[in-house]
Amino acid sequence: MRTTEFCRVCWCALFCCLSMALASMASAGEKGIADFPRLSAENDWPWWRGPQRNGIASSAPVPTTFSETQNLAWKVPVPGRGHASPTVVGTRIFLATADDKQQVHSILRFDRKTGKQLWKTDVNQGGFPEKNHEKNTEATPTIASDGERVFATFYHHDKIELLALDFEGQLIWKKDVGPFYPKMYEYGYAPSPILYQDTVIVAAEYDGDDSFLTAFDRKTGERRWRTARPRMVSYSSPVIGNVAGKDQLLISGALKVSSYDPVDGKALWSIEGTTAATCGTMVWEGDTVFASGGYPKSETIAVKADGSGKVVWKNNQKCYEQSMLAHKGYLYALTDNGILYCWRASDGKEMWKERLKGPISASPVLAGDHIYWANELGTMYVFRANPDKFELVAENQIGTDSFPSPAICGGQIFLRVATGTGTERQEWLYCFGGQD
Repeated sequence: MRTTEFCRVCWCALFCCLSMALASMASAGEKGIADFPRLSAENDWPWWRGPQRNGIASSAPVPTTFSETQNLAWKVPVPGRGHASPTVVGTRIFLATADDKQQVHSILRFDRKTGKQLWKTDVNQGGFPEKNHEKNTEATPTIASDGERVFATFYHHDKIELLALDFEGQLIWKKDVGPFYPKMYEYGYAPSPILYQDTVIVAAEYDGDDSFLTAFDRKTGERRWRTARPRMVSYSSPVIGNVAGKDQLLISGALKVSSYDPVDGKALWSIEGTTAATCGTMVWEGDTVFASGGYPKSETIAVKADGSGKVVWKNNQKCYEQSMLAHKGYLYALTDNGILYCWRASDGKEMWKERLKGPISASPVLAGDHIYWANELGTMYVFRANPDKFELVAENQIGTDSFPSPAICGGQIFLRVATGTGTERQEWLYCFGGQD
């Protein structure tokens, strides 16, 4: 072989290897949307906790200070009530909501540029549970989208229902996930559906005979698998992370930290940890997963996700309703009573703590090097993801009632909040953009 041809072959091989390496890195960094070519990690927030399922937004800069007059792109009223976070896909924003008085579940679509409500599709009438927790709603699960359809879950008529709509609000299919009628704690339903490959996965955990995880085909709605869970009321959304070299379906609660194969629902490993009821979604860093909760006791725990059952560390702090955030070797946790912690992920060492104002229900989002975290009173704290010290950047007051978590993508912040109480209560959807 001639030298020039040999060099050309070598360069081609090197280029292919480099391309494959970069593709692999991109896939690892954007694992949550790798199976969904119609979605963008930079521009979309397609499901609960964002593209990577861990509360980490794209690198596009967003404002750290915002209000009714500063960096406000638009603000529109939201009919009904719900704690579902905004789902953003392309030019579309989707929200789940509920009219408690009329007992109607609905899905809303807004225009991303103007905030105009484009349609409202009512998907259920009646059958609301007699009781619910005062901090929960009848539209708490966040909608998931695969770039073509939206998937939503609702609790009514003593069952969980999963449905798929197209982007024009037309029903594609609707399925009964399974019975759901908790007796010990009638606190409603909360887990968000998650998408994996060609399935949508739903959790329904309660103190009955049919506590379970299950998966349905995204196109047809046919059930793919169903896995029993302990008969115990819990509220955490499951999550899929690529941890310890494999995709794992992770969930806490029922006195366990557990992992399943998202392909078929088979158990991978499970260890004792956290408490009976948790609400937050698990996070991970390297080959370690983290969970926190809950009720009746408090515990935050770090576990090796390799099946060894090794508990790396644990403490007696809790994030019950809210999730945590893992980033660059550190774990950030804002506890129920408003104490913000930074722990070293490898051994749980406390790097610092700071008293903010609770109570807390929303989960955090990391955008750039800033963490955005709201309390229930409408105060959005913005602070640096800095393990060396607490650095508060801004306190932004938006509304008076803030339970849903923000969606941050494409240089914009989307936030669902409420003002007023009783008959005067009104929910709003905000879009903030521009630079400080």
